[in-house]
Amino acid sequence: METKGRGVVESLYDALSRGDAAAAEAAMAEDVEWWFHGPRRCQYMRRVLTGEADERGGFRFRPRRVTAVGGPWVVAEGWEGKHAYWVHAWAVEHGVITLFREYFNTSLTVISHGQLRGGGATSSTSAVGRMGAGGGALWQSEAPAREGRRSLPGLLLAI
Repeated sequence: METKGRGVVESLYDALSRGDAAAAEAAMAEDVEWWFHGPRRCQYMRRVLTGEADERGGFRFRPRRVTAVGGPWVVAEGWEGKHAYWVHAWAVEHGVITLFREYFNTSLTVISHGQLRGGGATSSTSAVGRMGAGGGALWQSEAPAREGRRSLPGLLLAI
């Protein structure tokens, strides 16, 4: 299932780069649940998926890394220069994307929901710290670690 989910996500990015709206639409459920974190002006993928913007004429999504992280979840990240870093978390069920989380200029750490202890909200720094150095994260942003990169806010996604 994880390999198939990754393939669905990769085919979506490929369809968007070709401007193939029919193929992009086929990769997604009719009622995709969407959530965004970042500056409102940076909701580029939402604009592309709703037809407000043409991916070929505006912001281009070129994933640098696409990873199946467990269950239905696939995470993709990319960046263009110093000021445009994005992470997309996609849930793929029954061969179509059903849920989408978009993060712009935000560092993301993905963990299994079972790794959270004590309940309540937590910051990614404290949660990752409790897991130990690199211990247990299913996926972690790479771009913020690049040399010369400015500091980014960090979030934790428990799946």
